[in-house]
Amino acid sequence: MEENESNLPNASQQVKKMAYHKVNADQRTQGQYLDSDDLQATALELEWDMEKELEEPGFDHFRLDGAVQHHLGNSQSPDLDLEPIQPSASPKGRFQRLQEDPEYISHYSRQSPKSHRCSFFQILKVFCAALILFIFGIVIGYYAGKKCPSPPASPEPNNPHNYHEILKEIKAENIQQIYRDLLQSPREDDVDAAMKILLQWTSHGLEDVRLVNYSVLLDLPGSSSNTIILKNSGECFYPDGQQCSKVTKTLHSQDLLYSYAAYSAKGTLEAELVDIQYGTIEDLIRIQTTTNVTKKIALLKLGQSPLLYKLSLLEDAGFGGVLLYVDPCDLPKTTDLADKAFMISLNSGGDPSTPGYASIDGSYRQHRLNLTTLLVQPISAALAKKLASIPENRVQKDKCVPVQMSSTDKKIISLSIQSVTTYKTISNVIGYLKGSVFPDRYVIIGSHHSSLNTYGGQEWASSTAIITAFIQALMLKVKRGWRTDRTIVFCSWGGTSFGNIGSYEWAEDLKRVLQRNVVAYVSLHNPVRGNSTLHPIASPSLQQLAAESQSINCVEKTKCPGSNVSSVQTQGDSDYFINHLGVPAVQFSYEDINTSENSSFLSEALFPMYATRTEELDPSFKLHENIAKFSGHATLQIASEPVLPFNALDIALEVQNSLRVFLGEEVDASQLLAMASRLRDTAELFQSDEMRPANDPRERAPIRVRMLNDVLQSLEKSFLVQQAPPGLYRNILYRLDERTSQFSVLLEALEHCKLHQSNETIQAALSEVLNSISSAQVYFKAGLDVFETTLAGKK
Repeated sequence: MEENESNLPNASQQVKKMAYHKVNADQRTQGQYLDSDDLQATALELEWDMEKELEEPGFDHFRLDGAVQHHLGNSQSPDLDLEPIQPSASPKGRFQRLQEDPEYISHYSRQSPKSHRCSFFQILKVFCAALILFIFGIVIGYYAGKKCPSPPASPEPNNPHNYHEILKEIKAENIQQIYRDLLQSPREDDVDAAMKILLQWTSHGLEDVRLVNYSVLLDLPGSSSNTIILKNSGECFYPDGQQCSKVTKTLHSQDLLYSYAAYSAKGTLEAELVDIQYGTIEDLIRIQTTTNVTKKIALLKLGQSPLLYKLSLLEDAGFGGVLLYVDPCDLPKTTDLADKAFMISLNSGGDPSTPGYASIDGSYRQHRLNLTTLLVQPISAALAKKLASIPENRVQKDKCVPVQMSSTDKKIISLSIQSVTTYKTISNVIGYLKGSVFPDRYVIIGSHHSSLNTYGGQEWASSTAIITAFIQALMLKVKRGWRTDRTIVFCSWGGTSFGNIGSYEWAEDLKRVLQRNVVAYVSLHNPVRGNSTLHPIASPSLQQLAAESQSINCVEKTKCPGSNVSSVQTQGDSDYFINHLGVPAVQFSYEDINTSENSSFLSEALFPMYATRTEELDPSFKLHENIAKFSGHATLQIASEPVLPFNALDIALEVQNSLRVFLGEEVDASQLLAMASRLRDTAELFQSDEMRPANDPRERAPIRVRMLNDVLQSLEKSFLVQQAPPGLYRNILYRLDERTSQFSVLLEALEHCKLHQSNETIQAALSEVLNSISSAQVYFKAGLDVFETTLAGKK
């Protein structure tokens, strides 16, 4: 380092010395009489001469060597002052700097003084080129934006005019024609019906329609009808009440075969017949105080509570068999089913051989020939009266007398049940209409096709005709360029009569996808089972939408005068979506006016089709048109509104109403009520603060809307309890029926305490409900916190 620095003064001194000799030589030549102007000119010439000498090859060589040595010697010193390396702005400036700084050491590389001018012009050229390119880019961007606009969105997807245009294309005569086409050709099996539906949907323009098959375990009737023999008299009866004989056996033989309970235990049981009426807890306590019911046969009425729940009580009590019937007093006056037996399924849902998982190739199959230890047989009300020894002429004017055995009348019967379990292929028809904005969010609308030739009525064709007419009307609008925001999934389920098998297997197969993507389920199960009154059922969050749909779209105002929407258990393929996925659901159907408070759950019975002919109930098909428009409007609203039309506050109100009835009970519900109050407060805040985008388009920022919809979509998932008694919904937001207003799991726990004299069950049920309400409250609060954090981050 020191050597390098010492070499630099030597070089500088040589330069100065050369300059000095040149000045002296000039002075000797020109003489010693130079004025100041001459001296200044001489100095300038001297400077230019110095530049020439500095540019000589020998000096350049010296400078380069010195530069290399300097670099190598200072590799450890990063603090070098590089300023002297930069040339001065002009020869005069550089010379003045030499004069002003006597300590100046010239150790920098020199460039031609013309480099400054060149650099200036180069910079000017670059600046001008950049400016021209910038202006040119703006012009190109402007015209490119005009010529290539962003793809146009669908014209106001939430515009009610679009819904009206679609729904007005649904006409009663079209539904009737589709209905008759479906029943025109005989069906050999489930696959035949599914293929016909697939072809219809495809012909109407539905883009993506698939046939999804599953091999499942079905319990089919045997080769001959089940029988009931009255040992007291030796008489033999078929389930419909006809006596066993070769003549009567041939009449309606298919109906006789299908008068059975699928998945019942099989065999023969001879025992005393015990009348237990509806099989309630009170009925069981009354019977067990006087009778040993072990291995006895119960005479049981359908209704009041789910059949699977009542059978579980009878099985626990020790009964060996059950004869089921429907009391004529519980049926509408316009219905005459006294001499009709029926089919019923004891399957809670899905393929019994693959409980909880899908019946796909390679799945492990459990060998389950029956789902209960009880021998269960449905019979007609006429046969029930014979067994109860009720005379035919026992009729009171304008009053129905319920069927009831005399307590002193003892009957011994022999019950023989046979059926065949076998694997069969059931088919689902699945069609997709992809959404334009949120294609990963699904609104499912489901009907079903029957796999039985005569049972279940013709309502399968009613529901299929309705969904097909909706597809036909919707696709007319889609062909003109309009689409829903969310994907609509159209489903026709197979195996419904045996326990909603098709819907269960498909949902179990796609469970992970559906848990994340399904927004709502619209059910078309048995849409016209009467013609007296409209009966809408909806999740609490969808009750307002259901009421709006029926008020806007009613064709015959007399048939839907502001019907009340309720959240009660219902039959059909919505079961898995409500109880396993926590998906909000809605269903519209017409029924006859109930004449008894015990008429709930009578729809579990499937009567022969000739007993409830659809065209007799609705000859003009106007009721079908109503159902199609109600269901279609609800589907379009959910699928197209930017913000899901779900009401969070209605859930909190439903919870509070279900708990108020426990204030007078011998149950400490204070914690539940306090938690329900907090849930309502949080829901009110959520409804007021976060639901404004539903009404104010200016606040519909895409990320905010998506976050809000994700919260709304999962509102009901918190209310799924881990386990519920057989036949009762796991989703506690649904009550048992119109008569009850309590949570069904709490109601059942209270009844259980009466039977077993223990409060363990009620404490466990209270804990389940408390955890559900707490989970919902935390979920709402978390949603609010996310919105606050996001908005604060944006600010």
